[in-house]
This record gives sequence, structure tokens and C-alpha cells, in this order.
Amino acid sequence: MIELSDVVKRYPGGHEALSGVNLTIELGELIFLTGHSGAGKSTLLKLIAAIERPTSGVVTVSGQNLGRIRRSALPYFRRNIGLIFQDHKLLYDRSVHDNVLLPLHIQGMSGHEAGKRVRAALDKVGLLNKERARPITLSGGEQQRLCIARAIVSRPPLLLADEPTANLDEQYARDIMDMFKAFNQVGVTVILTTHDQDLIQRYGGRTIALANGKIAP
Repeated sequence: MIELSDVVKRYPGGHEALSGVNLTIELGELIFLTGHSGAGKSTLLKLIAAIERPTSGVVTVSGQNLGRIRRSALPYFRRNIGLIFQDHKLLYDRSVHDNVLLPLHIQGMSGHEAGKRVRAALDKVGLLNKERARPITLSGGEQQRLCIARAIVSRPPLLLADEPTANLDEQYARDIMDMFKAFNQVGVTVILTTHDQDLIQRYGGRTIALANGKIAP
């Protein structure tokens, strides 16, 4: 499903975030990306989501070479990906319900079916009783749950999450990981970054360690 071949990502100024990365991720895997801060974990997720493009090498997702994908095709490509990044990018002037509805509106879905999808996603993350609240009134853990609801509402086959349990207490972290595990058990490919070794040991999956932009042996 996902393949990186000799991928290099170099930023202006010469910083090389990824260097010669070769990696294959199969459909339906649960992947934990680990490594020190600056190891290249977030960059790797952004390349898979086509948020950034490789300096050299090839990133292929579902048969598409992301280095050659047209800008106009990116919204259609990303419909198949749920993105959960540390900067939540929530719309604080809209309700919880409307934040989750946004991806469906972008896809052209509205009316009863869209509302049904939104409520189902909020129910799955335990926020259905707060669908009319504003995100600013939610706790940090609840805002993270809201981001997950927004990511899964379009039922994507691939979820990418950057440190989804960072800064959460242990119970919230386990609750969120339980959600990711449940998605994975119904066939969703889940790739997430984390520093939490206890979570990795608890939930299994495959661990890929990065060090200084390379896959660690």
C-alpha cells in the first residue's frame, strides 16, 4: 500500500530530515514510528499524506507516485486519509458538530447522510453529548477526540497520527489508543508517531525506529 524508495527530504538551509529511507507498509498494518525529536517522524507522515514532497526518491501510496501527483488531484487523494496532527487546526468559531462535518462538506456530502455520519463519529469518540459545544470549551483530551472524529468521519482506509497521545494523562492515552486499535481491527491502516514505549508494548503492531533521518537497524 505504501512504499518509500531511497527517499531524501532536504529543507532550505540544508537540513536533511530524511536520508535514503526505504520502507514498505502493507494494507491493514498498525505502525508505530519512534525516535528522538527531529528524527524525521513527522516529515515521514507529511510525505505519505503528500503535504510535502520528497527532494529525491519515490513515495508511492496505493499505486500513486506522490512526487508526480498533480496539485489539482491532491484533495481527491487526501479523501482516503485521516490526518491527526499536534496542532489541532480546529475551527473555534464553529461547533463540535460543524468541525466534524467540514470534511464531508468538502467532499460534497450534506443533508441527512452527512449528519448521520457526524453523529456516528462523535458517538465513537464519546463526544455526542457535546456536539453543539464550541471546541474551546473542551479539555485537551476531548479536543484530541474531536480531531479523531473529524479524521474518521469520511471512513478513510488510512489514518496518520502525529503524537496523538502527547500531553494526555494515562487513561486518556489508553482510551485514544483503544480507538486506533479498534479502527485497525476492521482493516484501517494506522500509522502513528509516539515516544511512549508502554503504549507500544501494550498494543503490539510493528515498530519502525528513526534516527537522524534514517531507519534504525
